[in-house]
Amino acid sequence: MTSLPHHLLDGPDDGPPLILGPSLGTSVSVWAAQATALGRTHRVLRFDLPGHGGSPAGLLPQDGSATVAGLAGLVLRLADARGWDRFGYAGISLGGAVGAYLAAHHPERVTALAVVCSSARFGDPAGWRERAALARAEGTAALAPGAPGRWFTPGFAGSPAAAGMVADLCAADSGGYAACCDALAAYDLRDALHRIHAPTLVVAGRDDPVTPPAHARELADGIPGAALLELPGVSHLAPVEQPEPVLAALQAHFAARADDDASRRAAGMAVRRAVLGDAHVGRATARGTPFTAAFQDLITRYAWGEIWTRPGLDRRTRSCVTLTALVAHGQLDELAMHVDAAIRNGLTRDEIGEVLLQSAVYCGVPAANAAFATAQRVFDELDRTG
Repeated sequence: MTSLPHHLLDGPDDGPPLILGPSLGTSVSVWAAQATALGRTHRVLRFDLPGHGGSPAGLLPQDGSATVAGLAGLVLRLADARGWDRFGYAGISLGGAVGAYLAAHHPERVTALAVVCSSARFGDPAGWRERAALARAEGTAALAPGAPGRWFTPGFAGSPAAAGMVADLCAADSGGYAACCDALAAYDLRDALHRIHAPTLVVAGRDDPVTPPAHARELADGIPGAALLELPGVSHLAPVEQPEPVLAALQAHFAARADDDASRRAAGMAVRRAVLGDAHVGRATARGTPFTAAFQDLITRYAWGEIWTRPGLDRRTRSCVTLTALVAHGQLDELAMHVDAAIRNGLTRDEIGEVLLQSAVYCGVPAANAAFATAQRVFDELDRTG
C-alpha cells in the first residue's frame, strides 16, 4: 500500500511551506486557480484525499472507522517526507476540517491556518453514513446529479469549471469517497476550537448550503483571534467559483504571518507582476539604481505586499479606486500604467470610461478630460500591439 497521498508541488524549494487540502469529491484541481500564484511566495503542496485523484483508496480504513484524525496523520506524513517541521495550511470543507484538527491537536506544526467553506461539525452523522452507503452501493456517479446544486450558485453550476469538479467526483473511488464520508460523520471539533492558536482566517460563501455562514461564524467565534471573511454570491467551492477573492485573502493572510520582510516583498512582487505585467515590472527593475532602490522596495512591500493583497476588495474594485485617485491628483503617467492594469484586472474599456465619467463630477471636468485622452492613448497602443 502506498503510504503517501498523491500530491503536487509548486513554487521555490526554499519557500515557506503551505499545504492545500481539497474538499470531498474533488482533486488537486480544486486549487488550480490559486496554486501558481501562491507558489510565487511559498512552496505549495496540494494533495488528493484517499480514493480521489491519484491517491489510493486504501489510505483510509474501509470498514466505517475512518476519521479526520486519520486524514490529518496522512498530511503529517507528507510534511515529514518533505522535511517540514512547520507549515501553513489552507483547506476547503473536509480539507479545512483536517487543517483545524491539525491546528488543535498538533499546534506545534501549523504556522497559520485558513479554513474555507468548512465547519466544526458537518451536520447529522446519519446523513453522511447514508451517503457512504450510497457511494459503496452505486458508485460516486450516483451523487453527481446533486453536486452542482450543493457546490455552486445556479449561475455558475453550468460552467466548464463546475463540470470539471463534477468529473472529479465521478472519477473518485467509491470506497475512498465513502471512507471520507465516514470521517465527516465522526467529526466534531466544537469543544476543541479554543485550542487553535495559529493565526486563522475563516472564509465563507454566503450562498453555501453545505456549510452556511453560521458554521463559519461558529468557527470564527470559537477560534481565538480568528478573522472571518464572507463572500457574497458564492457557494461551497469558493476557490473555484470566486478564485480571485479567495486568492487575495490567502495571499494577505499567509503573507501577514511571514516572519520577515523578504516574504512580504515576495508577495508584493507577485501581485505587482500580476497587476502591471511582467514586462512593465521588468523595465522598472532594469531602470533601478542604488538611489531608487529603497523606494522600489518600499512600494513593493507596502503598496503591493500589504495593500493590493488585502482580501477586502477584489482587484477590479481596487483598479477603479486607483484610477479615480490618479485622476484627482492629475498623475497622468501613473494613470496610463493603471489603465493598462485595469484591463488586466478584468475591467472593460466601457467600464473604465464609466469610472472616468464618474470622476468628472467629483474631480473636475479638466482632470477627466486629460484622463480620457490618456486612456485613449493606452487603448490605441494596445490596438497597435495587439
